[in-house]
Amino acid sequence: YLAAAGVGTLGIVDADVVDLSNLQRQVLHTLERRGQPKVQSAKAAIEALNPDVKVVPYEERLTTANVERILADYDLVLDGGDNFPTRYLLNDACVLAGKPNIHGSVFRFEGQVTTFLPGRGPCYRCLYPAPPPPELAPSCAEAGVLGVLPGIIGMLQATEALKLLLGVGESLAGRLLTFDSLGTRFHELKLRKDPECPVCAPGAKVELIDYEQFCAMGA
Repeated sequence: YLAAAGVGTLGIVDADVVDLSNLQRQVLHTLERRGQPKVQSAKAAIEALNPDVKVVPYEERLTTANVERILADYDLVLDGGDNFPTRYLLNDACVLAGKPNIHGSVFRFEGQVTTFLPGRGPCYRCLYPAPPPPELAPSCAEAGVLGVLPGIIGMLQATEALKLLLGVGESLAGRLLTFDSLGTRFHELKLRKDPECPVCAPGAKVELIDYEQFCAMGA
């Protein structure tokens, strides 16, 4: 949808390859591109839709060593990560760089979306000071996800991105929009900035760290 809307440059970060299990919950990849790097498959699909869009593939996993370099050339970030270490790292990097971070996630039959605007509201660490235990936050492959749900959440993220780029409407900053697909209901929760947040509180010193150990500890 961002490409169709004419967003000029899209960067895509993913170190994985297209797998058969991915096909039921997205429309970018095809059976014929199984085994290809996801970023290259996505690039081909986007360029077929709008050849005027510049697609920059990053076939690598986000780490402290590359996140600042990757984010440097972009106006905003859409977080579609499926694990807490990536979400925390991306949040910290966006706060450090002052870039909007549009977060979306799905779990089984539910999804959520919000927008984090550094200096103008809470950040991801305000919402989740510590990761939940692994048994309460399994991956999509482990827990399963309703196939259309990532598309619904992704469209909401794209809507947020376009509003920010165009400077129109009201963003989801300070609000968490949740969607229950079984009941077809949206709910909205108010988010507040944590005055003691280690990342975005006044005086906080942001140091990028790789969060694998932090999330493994669940603390």
